[in-house]
Amino acid sequence: MGVDVGQQAPDFTLKDQDGNDVTLSSFRGKQNVVIVFYPFTFTGVCQGELCEIRDDPSAFQASQAQVLAISCDTRHAQARWAKEQGFTFPVLSDFWPHGATAKAYGVFNEELGCANRATFVIDKDGKVVATFSSPNLGTPRARDEYEDALAKL
Repeated sequence: MGVDVGQQAPDFTLKDQDGNDVTLSSFRGKQNVVIVFYPFTFTGVCQGELCEIRDDPSAFQASQAQVLAISCDTRHAQARWAKEQGFTFPVLSDFWPHGATAKAYGVFNEELGCANRATFVIDKDGKVVATFSSPNLGTPRARDEYEDALAKL
């Protein structure tokens, strides 16, 4: 991955599913953040991962961590998907410039034009305290990986 533990997380401003700007640096000094890059909206593995977070947010809440899910899909597709799935966290569009945030984090898949399945846990000071990723797009991240990473906050 392009961003290592101990580094300042690259700042970004992306639109959420409701068209609101979400800026990473706005959380500094207030809340930890877990960035969940996922490849594609409306796909089974991605839906399973995000629904698991939706259904049991306890580890994130206990760590005072805001989940920000990011893919390179359009905001409009994400709005429909987020509404259908009842996601309670921002689903951000890295559509244009296409994949710029995924590229800044070193997780953009040039061949497929999507984000790889990768996670960055960021503390209140904006520093990356943990990262993990899946070996391929078809493999979901395990819940214990989140819990291990959140324990580093």
